[in-house]
Parts: sequence; structure tokens; C-alpha cells
Amino acid sequence: MRGDTDHVGVPLSVEVRDETTAGDTTNELFLRLESERLSVRDLIRARVYQEVREYNADARGLFRGLVQPTDAERERGGYRLKRHKQIEWERQSEEACQAFERGNVLLLVDDRQVESLDEEVVLRPSSSVVFLRLVPLVGG
Repeated sequence: MRGDTDHVGVPLSVEVRDETTAGDTTNELFLRLESERLSVRDLIRARVYQEVREYNADARGLFRGLVQPTDAERERGGYRLKRHKQIEWERQSEEACQAFERGNVLLLVDDRQVESLDEEVVLRPSSSVVFLRLVPLVGG
């Protein structure tokens, strides 16, 4: 029988969901990863790279990304750029990591909240990967 570490370095595909704090799913994608063992930073970067690559292939629609691109307006289901342009994945990745560090985005892996960009996670095809975007309350 194979142990858990026997699959390290094997590509896999894992479902990633964006959810609201009420539990509603707002976005789903299947993320292809080169290894099942990676840091939270690398997981976020891989997710952002894939979503930007998919958007840039046909940049006329909505960007359904983790963080709002510069010069974009929020719409139901995503963000619409004010003018047609390619999105830079590196910049989006930095913004996503900063949002995670500020606590604006929470990440749950197999129902466990991860708290550090340097934390290592081990994913399997059946893993649950959920991003929760927290919206600041207005008022005071």
C-alpha cells in the first residue's frame, strides 16, 4: 500500500470554490497543480495565474478572480474592466497575497483555516479548497 508521501510531485486537479460567509458559492474552478504539497502562497499564486490566463484568453467578459483588478468595476459574478486590456497575473497575485495577509480573504483547506502564506498544505483530488472574501462593514 502506498503512503501519503508517495504522490509528492504528481500533478493533480483540485476543485476550488469561492464562498460567501453565508455558504453560497460564487465561483468554482478546477485548479491544476504540479504537486500535492505546496505553500499557501504557491496555492494562491497558482489559482491567480490560472484565472488570469483564462481571462486574458478572451478579455471581453467578466473577470471572475479572487481580487478586483485595478481599473475594474464590481458586477454580479465578477469584475468588468473599464477598458479592454490584459491583466498581469504577477500583480494580481501580489494583491491576492496581501488580501490574505490582511484577513480580507480567508482560506479553508479540508475545512481547516490556514493562517500563513508560508504554511504548507497537502492536497488530494478530493480536497476541499474554499476562499472566503470578507466584506468590511460600513458604518460606525
